[in-house]
Amino acid sequence: MQHQSWAPFAEGRGNMFGNEALSSIAAKHNKSVAQVVLRWLVQREVVAIPKSVRKERIVENFDIFDFELSADDMERIAALDTRDSLFLSYHDPEFVKMLGTLRVDL
Repeated sequence: MQHQSWAPFAEGRGNMFGNEALSSIAAKHNKSVAQVVLRWLVQREVVAIPKSVRKERIVENFDIFDFELSADDMERIAALDTRDSLFLSYHDPEFVKMLGTLRVDL
């Protein structure tokens, strides 16, 4: 089993690209916030699937293998986890009800 991140940038929700901790870590490594997020996932052995249609961002997304985040960097980023999804709420009864009606034919 391999963990995957299908939306590693959370579509920019939650002010990810303006986050002070991520910006500080990015500046320290002379990288973008997006590169730091991707590097964090790679160092945790999570397959990241970033989406972009801009060539320069696609190239930037691959340029994450020339630096490594320190243990402190990794912990600072992990501490940002609110344990809440930015896309859906498992606490929303209507959403949970909808999940219960889904059927997958194999």
